[in-house]
Amino acid sequence: MNLGILVITFLGVNFDFFFMLLFLLKKYRVSHVIIGYLIGVIVLLTASYSVGAVLASFLPEWILGILGVLPIYMAIHDNDEEQDNDSKKSPIVTVLLTYLSVCSGCVLAIFLPVMVGESFNNFLIALLIIALLTIVIVFIVNLVADMRVVTGVMDRYGEILMKVCYILIGLYVFWDSGLISHVVAWF
Repeated sequence: MNLGILVITFLGVNFDFFFMLLFLLKKYRVSHVIIGYLIGVIVLLTASYSVGAVLASFLPEWILGILGVLPIYMAIHDNDEEQDNDSKKSPIVTVLLTYLSVCSGCVLAIFLPVMVGESFNNFLIALLIIALLTIVIVFIVNLVADMRVVTGVMDRYGEILMKVCYILIGLYVFWDSGLISHVVAWF
């Protein structure tokens, strides 16, 4: 297993989520963000490893594009006035669901060929490296989020930017997966 490819793959498929981390770190404690993010990473890497061959043989990549509906749904149904309900939601679950909705298609599609055929020991090494990288990234994004310029923009435009990011990510997932071209071809 090439560890450089593993790290580059993780950074590439999680790049869009780094922007979402700015919003999540503004709302929740660092520990909650780390735990939710780690659970999501572990779930997706395990799925890539465990059922990689099955997914590759039964589900074409473009079907994973349907997951683009999730971030768009979250943007549309995120009601800013419902602050009371926000406190009832678990921050860890919110981070986990956000990560899964933003990154599931990409992580499964990209890590599938990286993890298929690897030994269980290599899988565990990969999981450990990615888990450490996840924690480091959260701390780096948290430092950036605390910069005065970033804080000012987040305070003023954070909610609308988060919704725009969700919608753009959803549209990107539709486009990147080939879902749009398949739907157009049907008509």
